[in-house]
Parts: sequence; structure tokens; C-alpha cells
Amino acid sequence: MKLSRVLSTASLVIAVCLGGTAAAWDSEEHYDKALVLGDSVAFGYIAAVDSVGYFYTRPENFIGFANDLGERFRLEAVNASCPGATTGSFLSSTAPDNGCKGYRELYPLHADYRGTQLEFAARYLRRHPEVRLVTLTLGANDGLLLEIACAEIPNSTPAQVEACIEAGAPAVFAKVAENIGTILADLRATGYGGAIVLTNYYSTDYSDSTQPGITELTAALNTAIAAPAQAYGAVVADVFTVFQTVASDPAFGGQTCKTGLLNPDVYTPNACNEHPALAGHRLIARTIAHALQAADLH
Repeated sequence: MKLSRVLSTASLVIAVCLGGTAAAWDSEEHYDKALVLGDSVAFGYIAAVDSVGYFYTRPENFIGFANDLGERFRLEAVNASCPGATTGSFLSSTAPDNGCKGYRELYPLHADYRGTQLEFAARYLRRHPEVRLVTLTLGANDGLLLEIACAEIPNSTPAQVEACIEAGAPAVFAKVAENIGTILADLRATGYGGAIVLTNYYSTDYSDSTQPGITELTAALNTAIAAPAQAYGAVVADVFTVFQTVASDPAFGGQTCKTGLLNPDVYTPNACNEHPALAGHRLIARTIAHALQAADLH
């Protein structure tokens, strides 16, 4: 099985009915806030053909589901996410990540802070009782670090890399569940009692034709992400299933790339990057809204 591109962030009319969403938590002066935490999917990251990096110097160039949530619920969305963040690096600045530290050294994030994402989130929640919603998108980069480590084994064959990933995945997923539990506990320890939504991950190829085993491994990762949710009053937005519903259309044959929900790869013709396109981000936002409605948290 191949763990490649569980995530790392074309237009399509999506015929998936999730129901309407009222502007809950609305206030006349719009002081209420949503705190968005996580990795490149939450960041709205896209890969750009930009040899000098000018595109990345403007975080407002990255538009994602956080923007849609802000408009949908009339909340000010504060986005503290960092491309390449892992569940470990969210908690500790010394833990391995998949590029977050390097990105922060070169380019600004949506939110300006030092230290870890957890430190910022905890401080923000203590200082801002007007936060009504917290979203967390984390875990995929933990898996990608395993894939990178296995691929770097000297003289390894593809079969050996696959076996390495398969052998290492259970421990990685167990650590994801443990770390997310710690994160949720620390968020609640601030006194925040509002809604927390964990977003799980879509498969980049539900047919497994281009990435054998990716759907099974993504589902296993999602199980780990969801494991601690109930204990801390969090709910899961099932992005995996909603993207799968779109991809199951016979016109797409299970290939997420063909749905228009992912960004095109800027270097490879007829291929997709693993990050969501705007249509994908809108669908993620709708899925979060649906999870809130289903849990009667709207």
C-alpha cells in the first residue's frame, strides 16, 4: 500500500445536498470568531509556479474553507494553520514536521505568532471568549513523514518501501490519535466550551488506480483522527465520505482529480496536486456546517 499524498492544499458544480445553513452565532456587529487550526489544507495552500517566491509573501493569496466558514456563519475566521504541520509539531517546536518550520522562516502565515500553534491557540482562546468555533485539520503530514523515511532507505525497491510504510503505519496512526487527544484536552483546558470540529481527509484517488492502497490508508488515518473526539466533545466533519460521493459519479470513476475538487499540478500535465481547489474548500466548509447541524451545535 502507498501512503503517498494523503494530502501534504477548476470549478465544479457539486450535486451533493447537505442542506442549508443558517447564520448561527450571528451578531449585529460580527464580533464572534472562528479559530482555524491545522496544516496546508486548513491554510488553503496551493503550489504556484513562482521561482522567486513572491506569491507566497502574501498570505491572502491562499483562500480556503476558513474564508467560506467566515462568510457562512458571519464569523471572523482567525487562521493559525501552517503548511506541513504535524500533530507533533503542533504541540512542540522540536518535533519533526513536513515543512512548517521552513515555511515560517521564509513566508508569513495568516496569523502572526511565535512558538507553537498550540501555544497560540491556547492564548487566543483565553483572551477571546467570543470564539464560537474551532476547527482542527491535522494528521496527514505524520503519514507523509513515514513515507519519506521509507523512501529514503538506501537501495530499497518499491516493494520494500511499500512494506516499510505498511509496517510503520499502525504506530504512526496510534501517535496521531494520542497527539490529537492531547491537543483537544489542552484546548478544553483553556476554558473553551464551544464547538470543536475535526476535519478528516479525502482520498486523492478512491479508485486506487493511480495510488494503490491510498484509500485504505486514508481511512485508517481518519479512524485515528476521530478516536479521541467524543471524549472532548468534538465532532468529525466527514470530508472523506463527501468527496467519495462526488468521485463515485461514473464520469469520474473514483478519481478525485477528475472531479475538479483538487488543484491541478503545475508541473505535471493531466495530474492534480493533493490540495483542494476552491470547489473542494467550499465542499469542506459545507461538510463542517453539516457536522455542526447534525450535532445540534449550530
